[in-house]
Amino acid sequence: MKDYTENRNIENSNHLNSGTYENCIFNNCNLSESNLSQIKFIDCVFNSCNLSMANITNTAFQDVKFNECKMLGLKFETCNNFGLSFTFNHCSLNHSSFFKLELRKTIFNHCLLFETDFSEANLTESIFNACDLNNALFYHSILIKSDFRTAFNFAIDPEKNKINKAKFSLDGLSGLLLKYNIDIEP
Repeated sequence: MKDYTENRNIENSNHLNSGTYENCIFNNCNLSESNLSQIKFIDCVFNSCNLSMANITNTAFQDVKFNECKMLGLKFETCNNFGLSFTFNHCSLNHSSFFKLELRKTIFNHCLLFETDFSEANLTESIFNACDLNNALFYHSILIKSDFRTAFNFAIDPEKNKINKAKFSLDGLSGLLLKYNIDIEP
């Protein structure tokens, strides 16, 4: 029988047992390159944790909040899709992948998303608040009603993505026209 852990604060850990964690708070945990496969996180919060390059195959993230976490190179498309829901605040998600995921209404707040892959992901009504999307990949992504007004360094091809009713600032328009190699001046 797998472990069930509920309503616990877990501090400075560098290993998690397999099982289910519900309503737990993880503080300053270094889980980089850890095997988190098959673990289920429900209504959990990760604060200042490092999950870079962790194995998250069949890992369940249901209503999970990540605050000031380092999460480099994670392959979120290998997660358990059932109830997949998370929020990212002040996180570094560089070189991660959300390929083909249902990410409706996901909030990315002040995140670094360098070279992050959002190809074929459904990001309907998602928010990219003050996020750096340098070389992030949007290809056949669904960005309907998504909010990019404060995001920067993005390049989104309107012909290769669904952007109906997406929100962009006047400054961000150049990110939609990048492929045309035109100069836009204020």
